[in-house]
Amino acid sequence: MEDKITIYQKPTCSKCRATLEILRDSGVEFESINYYETPLTEERIRDLLDKLNVPLRDILRKDEPLARDLGSVSDDALIKIMVENPDLIQRPIVVRGSKAKLCRPPENVKQLL
Repeated sequence: MEDKITIYQKPTCSKCRATLEILRDSGVEFESINYYETPLTEERIRDLLDKLNVPLRDILRKDEPLARDLGSVSDDALIKIMVENPDLIQRPIVVRGSKAKLCRPPENVKQLL
């Protein structure tokens, strides 16, 4: 696989740090994007969902207080809410080419190496 690897992460997240360590140890080059400093757009979230090949609610952090009131919200509205509230997005997400993995557990990243 020759495609560039990108990890969307939050530096204080233990799963993100563990995934970053696996990437560093593998010796591959990758780009790390802290999506709190470089916010995800609606378009980027839709692109990630396509690459993950999962429904939107699979990347929703359901334990977040705000998530508890989002049961009947449409997907379009939920994406807008996620853009404004990145804590609602599961992390880390690693992309390589047309594929992506939610790295919970961090070892999932090995499927992209």
